[in-house]
Amino acid sequence: MQQRSIAISLPATGEDEWQAIREPLTTGWLTQGPKVAAFEQAFAARHGVAHALATTSCTTGLHLILAGLNIGPGDEVVVPAFTWVATANVVVYCGATPVFADVDRVTYNIDPVDVARRITPRTKAVIAVHLFGLCADMEALRAVVPSHIPIIEDAACAAGANYKGTSAGGLGTAAAFSFHPRKSITTGEGGMVTTNDPGLAEVANMLRNHGASISEEQRHNGPRPYLLPEFNLLGFNYRMTDLQGAVGLVQLEKLDRFIAERAQWASYYARELAALDWIRLPSEPAGGRHAWQAYVLYVDPHKAPLSRNSIMQGLLAAGVSTRPGTHAVHMLGYYARRFGLKPDDYPGARDCNNHTMAIPLHNRMTAEDYAYVVEVLREIARKPCVE
Repeated sequence: MQQRSIAISLPATGEDEWQAIREPLTTGWLTQGPKVAAFEQAFAARHGVAHALATTSCTTGLHLILAGLNIGPGDEVVVPAFTWVATANVVVYCGATPVFADVDRVTYNIDPVDVARRITPRTKAVIAVHLFGLCADMEALRAVVPSHIPIIEDAACAAGANYKGTSAGGLGTAAAFSFHPRKSITTGEGGMVTTNDPGLAEVANMLRNHGASISEEQRHNGPRPYLLPEFNLLGFNYRMTDLQGAVGLVQLEKLDRFIAERAQWASYYARELAALDWIRLPSEPAGGRHAWQAYVLYVDPHKAPLSRNSIMQGLLAAGVSTRPGTHAVHMLGYYARRFGLKPDDYPGARDCNNHTMAIPLHNRMTAEDYAYVVEVLREIARKPCVE
């Protein structure tokens, strides 16, 4: 086979998105304005929630949620030990303490049984990550989390996913989504907060705009242009631009098609890789919809012909980009040092850190690309068990 060069992910953008930014550039309204508002309304409608608030990133969206819930020093927030570092960082930003819970090695999501062990009188929230587009087991979580403790969805990877018929974003007290280029839909950088709580939505809306009592759009379009907003909250500048909102509107229209394509090729991988007993295929939901932000394999260290890292190096040499699924946050230097954590404290997260591998899955791949990835993996399996 002729060697290819296949990226782990590429954003599916083009002429539609290029044309979408013309209006904001022409009108001169570049910061948060009518395009952001339209994007928010469309996103809320698609995900079945009452309120959607665009932000600069999923990270700032999560920070807004915690700040809006008045989480601060002395409080604890339970987070999964296997996730992108931002999930824990936002807790520290608030002056609160992240309390890690282990994850399930099959779904990669937070383990409700371990969550139950981590709840204390200081617990003020639980963050459930829908990792790689698979919704966390929200029913099992709610069964072990006391009703007065909010469950927040880190839905960075989960635009368009659903859990037993309910869309991600409407499964907890609030959620935050990401529009980073590695996600199914993108605005470059950018995020979205969703909630059905009108009070939380109102506070988050002010906090993302420096704590202002009214938005810039309201002030500019209002009858008293001499008025400046009141500031009764210490807020942040977490506003999305109208350029991003215009792109987001176009991308959102393509979301379901993008997910359907990814699901088709995820099924292809599952069929073609089933015979390789040294990898475990991603878990699929029963009665839900996987968003397939990433296709993450688990490399069995006892059966694999080579170590996970050597397999990744072999794929790279053949032109196939890969990544570890994500990292075990408790093994990262800052968290290990600050909280005195060791790798074995969370064995599920440790193993997922060491043995997961994401292979290419995105909306700019061709059938030939997918076939090539499969063939390279099969060829690696035929190599002798030496490194």
